[in-house]
Amino acid sequence: MQPFSLNSSTHSFKSVDEVADTILQMMSMFVNVNTLFIARNDRHTNEITHVLNKNQPLLAKGDTLPFEETLCKVSIDHGNEPLYINDLNESHLTNALNVTRNLGGGSFIGIPIYYANGKNYGTICGLDTSTFEVTKEQLTLFQTMASMLSFVISLDYANSQIQSLSVPFVPIAEGVAILPIIGIITEDRVNQINEAALIKSKELSLDYLIIDLSGVVEIDDFVSASLLKIATLLKMVGVVPVLTGMRPELALQAIQSGIHLKDVLIEANLQRALHQIGFSLKKHDS
Repeated sequence: MQPFSLNSSTHSFKSVDEVADTILQMMSMFVNVNTLFIARNDRHTNEITHVLNKNQPLLAKGDTLPFEETLCKVSIDHGNEPLYINDLNESHLTNALNVTRNLGGGSFIGIPIYYANGKNYGTICGLDTSTFEVTKEQLTLFQTMASMLSFVISLDYANSQIQSLSVPFVPIAEGVAILPIIGIITEDRVNQINEAALIKSKELSLDYLIIDLSGVVEIDDFVSASLLKIATLLKMVGVVPVLTGMRPELALQAIQSGIHLKDVLIEANLQRALHQIGFSLKKHDS
């Protein structure tokens, strides 16, 4: 974990991990406790995901314990408010826990972190083998940072769900699926599409993948090159790529960029693409 300093420049966070590390670093400036940490649980196992030890290394990132035997569970059982225990050996909530015996005593403070739907994610906690006092302001700090983490984690979870929906594979027959690409194509989306195309092609044993481009918003050199990359990767694993919905400006951009799609099957729409690979639409009389 890199040292944290306050300055006038604006910091742009790139991940939940960066936010979590920064929160612990900020809290360490205002709470006199040896160890601050964030833990995540699945109700069976409690894992330390982020940790800051000032002096004594009480915990390490990746440490795990059965959830039922942890101080984090005690905090979650306590509810939404911060739980402060001045002496772990004296509290009936913690004196019988193995973790208390291993520490030899000390103080603890913790508060749960939740997803937006109310499901528990984990906890943010402070721990020391020596007793420490906390002020009302420090309790408020724990509440505020737990709320902030809940917000960031919920946003990250929602974004991951959106990203998974942004690569929607639609199987339509044995060996054939459709991938509609919608919106703006960024480098991250290209990587997601490429990875998903290869994984799904193997899972579904595809012979053909029809890639519909009619929903692509922006056309530039990057988009054109990305399409060629997807098509090339598919051919390398034995899947025939079929492009549909290619608007004139996309075709012109590909030509101007020196990108050749002559080895890729291109059709105007889905119906013609299906017909090209041996399918036909049959109307049923009413």
